[in-house]
Amino acid sequence: MAGGAIVNTGGGKDYPGKLTVFVFFACFVAATGGLIFGYDIGISGGVTSMESFLEKFFPEVYRKEKLDTSTNQYCRFDSQLLTIFTSSLYLAALVASFCASTVTRVLGRKWSMFGGGVVFLVGAVLNGAAKNVLMLILGRILLGIGVGFANQSVPVYLSEMAPARLRGMLNIGFQLMITFGILCANLINYGTAKIKGGWGWRVSLALAVVPAAIISIGSLFLPDTPNSLIERGHAEQAKKMLRRIRGTDDILDEYNDLVAASEESKLVKHPWANIMKRKYRPQLVIGILIPFFQQLTGINVIMFYAPVLFKTMGFGNDASLMSAVITGIVNLFATFISVLTVDKLGRRKLFLEGGVQMLISQSMVGILMAIKLGTSGEGHFSKAYSGFLVLFVCIYVMGFAWSWGPLGWLVPSEIFPLEIRSAGQSINVSVNMFFTFVIAQAFLTMLCHLKFALFFFFGAWVIVMTIFIALFLPETKGVPIEEMALVWKKHWFWSRFISDDDVHERNVEMGKPNSAF
Repeated sequence: MAGGAIVNTGGGKDYPGKLTVFVFFACFVAATGGLIFGYDIGISGGVTSMESFLEKFFPEVYRKEKLDTSTNQYCRFDSQLLTIFTSSLYLAALVASFCASTVTRVLGRKWSMFGGGVVFLVGAVLNGAAKNVLMLILGRILLGIGVGFANQSVPVYLSEMAPARLRGMLNIGFQLMITFGILCANLINYGTAKIKGGWGWRVSLALAVVPAAIISIGSLFLPDTPNSLIERGHAEQAKKMLRRIRGTDDILDEYNDLVAASEESKLVKHPWANIMKRKYRPQLVIGILIPFFQQLTGINVIMFYAPVLFKTMGFGNDASLMSAVITGIVNLFATFISVLTVDKLGRRKLFLEGGVQMLISQSMVGILMAIKLGTSGEGHFSKAYSGFLVLFVCIYVMGFAWSWGPLGWLVPSEIFPLEIRSAGQSINVSVNMFFTFVIAQAFLTMLCHLKFALFFFFGAWVIVMTIFIALFLPETKGVPIEEMALVWKKHWFWSRFISDDDVHERNVEMGKPNSAF
């Protein structure tokens, strides 16, 4: 892999080092934590479009779909019980992320990943063997706990292991695995829907044990990050690990910075109270609004319910699942483009381009549905018309997959200083999961009542978030993770929250002159 000095655009210190094979494989294994989240997103939408699954657990929805041919296309799947099945996971993940914060800080990042994988595995077994709705939802809650732990620890692990100049690329490995998990789930749903006997949904749900086993076993072989080792008092191990992951003996500057950050973090007895301090206001606001906005792009509407949505568009059962496979492939390849460009173009350019692309394509989907279905919901799509809908959905997915998808996890994981990092990442995950829960719970009802205007509703939010990024998100590419305070101090708006004393104190602790400004 290419080596060389780290390019630092934030005004701080350059750390020598390169991307070693050891770091690449450690980050690859850790990123597989995204598989469990992605697999669930893909699988839940697929099984809820399978007739045998609906007939067994949600007979009211099944009857509405099969017997009432006059039912409004927008309202065919409107069932709160059905959405509880999907969204219960995200409520459980929200609560679990707060527990995961303590585990991640006290025991290390890898054990949080291991715990998440094991609990997810148990939930997958329970879902695959489900006899009633209660058993189904209990399994979903366990899956949610697993997702909460993995989503809390994996992005932090990746950001801490990666050299600063390649942090974006390695961190987006998490989102790449999410998209790969979604694609695998879509392909599995497409295959299991054809199983005669009506038990294909059991295979789809039970196969979640595979990604769970991958992260559970893989995490046992992961090294701890130097940041975590220092935080837990293992200074010599941290120094040895830093030499290994940077591929050089010249690690003293970075090591001293990590020790200084750790010493500062030990002064913080209550990180949840400390994060409310004025000097952390930029990180807190960004850490809340980015996951909030990520869910209001409308992406989970597409990914959760892609098969259901395509059925509403008039596709047949097989065709709807195949369309979901197509969007899954687009999602995976567009995320890969983000991996290749994020450390060259930076975070802001991808955010802004993705926002414009999503707005245009989302508006076109809304217009096309309005023309054919109107407000009555009565109508059918021709093959050519359906093709246009899928095209614009794919353009939308591409825009999300190289912007808000990966960057929604990357940016919050790299902006918090060590003393509040676990708490900050928990806030990021919990906000993400809460609004994922709200959107998942409300989507089918919103589709029934807002009809095609739902796409304009999300489009309006895309305008708001794109303006927010343009005005309030500074560029963070290439900035060492423990020197991010310099970025906020230079920003036209956030600088008012960071005093010169805050920057001076941090520079003194890290052995640097206060000459950045």
